[in-house]
Amino acid sequence: MPTKRALDPMPKSRAEFFAELFPEAPKYRLEQLQKSLFGSARSWDEVSTIPKEWRTKLTESVPFLSLTRTTTMHGAKGDTHKALLKTSDGKVMESVLMRNAREDWTICVSSQIGCAMACNFCATGRMGLTRNLSSDEIVDQYRVWQQYLTDHPELPQRISNVVYMGMGEPLANYEQVRQSLVALLEYTDLGPTHITVSTVGLIPALRKLINDPTWPVVRLAVSLHSAEADVRKSFMPTSYDSFLLDLATWTADYFAKFESRRRHLTFEYVMLDGINNTPAAARALAKFSNKVGHVKVNLIPYNMTEAKYIRPGMLSTQAFAKLLRDSGVDVTRRRTMGDDIDAACGQLANKVGDGEVEE
Repeated sequence: MPTKRALDPMPKSRAEFFAELFPEAPKYRLEQLQKSLFGSARSWDEVSTIPKEWRTKLTESVPFLSLTRTTTMHGAKGDTHKALLKTSDGKVMESVLMRNAREDWTICVSSQIGCAMACNFCATGRMGLTRNLSSDEIVDQYRVWQQYLTDHPELPQRISNVVYMGMGEPLANYEQVRQSLVALLEYTDLGPTHITVSTVGLIPALRKLINDPTWPVVRLAVSLHSAEADVRKSFMPTSYDSFLLDLATWTADYFAKFESRRRHLTFEYVMLDGINNTPAAARALAKFSNKVGHVKVNLIPYNMTEAKYIRPGMLSTQAFAKLLRDSGVDVTRRRTMGDDIDAACGQLANKVGDGEVEE
């Protein structure tokens, strides 16, 4: 298991600032403050729905954005953009904007600075964990990209999806992630089926969200990567002997609680040549997926990091996918995007890649 260390504290939230500055404010005024963050304003001075004296106090005390975009990288194909973002306490993290199949944009948000899960094929996991991101810092990744698109009218303007697949393990930052989900659903036009939270499979947190009436019913993805216990443990230190059994038990409870024909889980599966892409691995994955039911398997090409793994060839991946489909498993293959700027799955590590860079 990864070594635990004391985490750096999160900055004070906007809600805490609001409560201190306006202790007697009626609820609707505080609601106006929150809603104003998602409009066209770029500063408190531009928020015309609140009194001028409030704007003055806010400008003096509360950053309008909790993040500063310091560097933006652009993939050669123009379909991926990565931002290095600085927090108010000087930390750096990353967020990615990706063109999706609808020709709109998907934001890949980070939930932590670094990650403690230490999956050894993942560059973020090799960084270790500095601290959790606050709900403001998670939500403000959406706002940063919203402003970026406004400043680039030549690009499509709609953000249609958000995936919690950037730096960090979202369910290890449960409360802040929950608050950020509530805010995105409340103040943007995103619906719950257009937001996906990805997890390595923290079973206690997964159990918690089933019985948490405040947890929004967004889509969930589990980073499975192997349905063979020993193989999974070899590159995911948080895994353990009975993980697959525990996950299957949880999925039964999850589907019982949220019964819906449209509801499914995604199993994410990073393909590592000679490790988890064998016929035996495909049969194990098919057996486990069929046991769980309501599952889509998303095959992800391994993206180069400092780890000594190899991406399987196209024919090998196609054969693996065919074995799954022949067993009745719903399979998709993720398109690699942004690997030239170290923005692809598993590559986020606060690095500037080889693409075009905008300071």
